Amino acid sequence: MKLYADTPVRRLRQVLGDLLLVAWVVAWVWVGVTVHDVVLGLAVPGEQLDEAGTSLAGWLTEASTGVDDLPVVDDAVAAPFLGASSAAGQVAAAGRAQVEAVETMALWLAVAVVLVPVLLALVVHLPPRLRFVRRATATARALRHGTDPSLFALRALAHQPLRAIRRVSPDPVAAWRAGDPDVVEALAALELEGSGVRPRRQRS
Repeated sequence: MKLYADTPVRRLRQVLGDLLLVAWVVAWVWVGVTVHDVVLGLAVPGEQLDEAGTSLAGWLTEASTGVDDLPVVDDAVAAPFLGASSAAGQVAAAGRAQVEAVETMALWLAVAVVLVPVLLALVVHLPPRLRFVRRATATARALRHGTDPSLFALRALAHQPLRAIRRVSPDPVAAWRAGDPDVVEALAALELEGSGVRPRRQRS
């Protein structure tokens, strides 16, 4: 698989583009983590409410048990303690529910903050990069297998800009049909360069 072009300038642009994409993703992940931590700060009152309610409910339950065990005290005296303990338990449950709601909101908000810009960047950056990789890989493989330069020249006639082709020859189609070696070589080099592959004669 060929990920980058052979020509230095184009390869540098591709490497910088990939590095910028990675930096973009890392930056937004950091933003997402920061947003998650900030939103989680809203759960502190709920945690304190849960802790206080649980502690109070436990203390009231112990008090009702102690009062109930007294031999000279009627069992009805412990009822208010049990009622208060139940109310404290409800307060603790409300605190836990608040914490869970804040945690859920923090998670999905962080996911949204990261996904939207990252997906936009991937949609913009990946399709042309994948097209280049497929084209460059296929072209480099064909070149290694000794494909006739005429095939690359034909592809140049079909894919390269007309202005670039006319710089090779005033009538490039006729020259290609006649098998003009200079024109065929120039057209093939044009196609290889467009695919990000350096012709073999330029390799050292």
